[in-house]
Amino acid sequence: MAGNSSRRGAIRKSGTKKGQVAGSGGKGRRSLEGRGATPPAVERTKHPAAKRARAAAKAAASTSGRPGGSAPRGRGGSPRKGAEGPENVLGRNPVVECLRAGVPATALYVAVGTESDERLTESVQLAAEAGISILEVPRTDLDRMSANGLHQGVALQVPPYRYAHPDDLIAEARKHQEPALLVALDNITDPRNLGAVVRSVAAFGGHGVVIPQRRSASVTAVAWRTSAGAAARLPIAQATNLTRTLKDWASKGVQIVGLDAGGDTTLDQYDGTGPVVVVVGSEGKGLSRLVRETCDTILSIPMAGPVESLNASVAAGVVLSDIARQRRR
Repeated sequence: MAGNSSRRGAIRKSGTKKGQVAGSGGKGRRSLEGRGATPPAVERTKHPAAKRARAAAKAAASTSGRPGGSAPRGRGGSPRKGAEGPENVLGRNPVVECLRAGVPATALYVAVGTESDERLTESVQLAAEAGISILEVPRTDLDRMSANGLHQGVALQVPPYRYAHPDDLIAEARKHQEPALLVALDNITDPRNLGAVVRSVAAFGGHGVVIPQRRSASVTAVAWRTSAGAAARLPIAQATNLTRTLKDWASKGVQIVGLDAGGDTTLDQYDGTGPVVVVVGSEGKGLSRLVRETCDTILSIPMAGPVESLNASVAAGVVLSDIARQRRR
């Protein structure tokens, strides 16, 4: 009986080596692995936030003809591509000010668990009234948008501005059967100055603003906000070469007038009833050499006090106001 290996309960030895019994061969390992961190709400396909984001992107794409959001532009101008990408405005005060000014936006992001106040409540209300998507996202998403994390739980996505072509500004004046009144900015790098000039041009009946494509302030959310919404109604063009654009306009009968404190013609002496483009330089650098040489007239603003020069946007507003007065007469 002791040598009977077929008895009940006997253990049949195999030819394998002693040691740990082999498992499933790794077939069940994947089911034991963790799934990682939960993705943001906008990345979970069945989450309401993701559905709202897709709907907003679809609506924006149908407006602009391309995915990624609509791109605002001025009135009457054909769009010019070349913008780098959307801009994120961070912080409760900047966001609510942008929404009050009518800055076009594609999405308002609010961090989960953010404590509400009057500014946030107003931002959500303004975004809803403007048809802007309101997305609730993890705070880490906003942290990635901000270099220092000072977003206060809210961010506004503003699409890149689509500039008009310089030729469209002349066409805008002809469409209204009026002598062209344009402004060109040279060496202006502060977007607040750009926004203030755009606001003055719109207020005094101008037909557009042209800026250099390089080394110049561009239409950011700050410029939109400073323009008090005028950037939505006035075409703004980018010139690859500002001097060449000015020469082209001069060949079409537009007088090129540069502003400089040492100009040989004062504003009191100037007749601005014809087609004119007012070229404004920065308070520090003034007009660049080539632009200055292109001007037909260098105009100065008479001042009673000891102030040497005016801020660029203030100087532009003074000249545009006087030209508008002349044209009303």
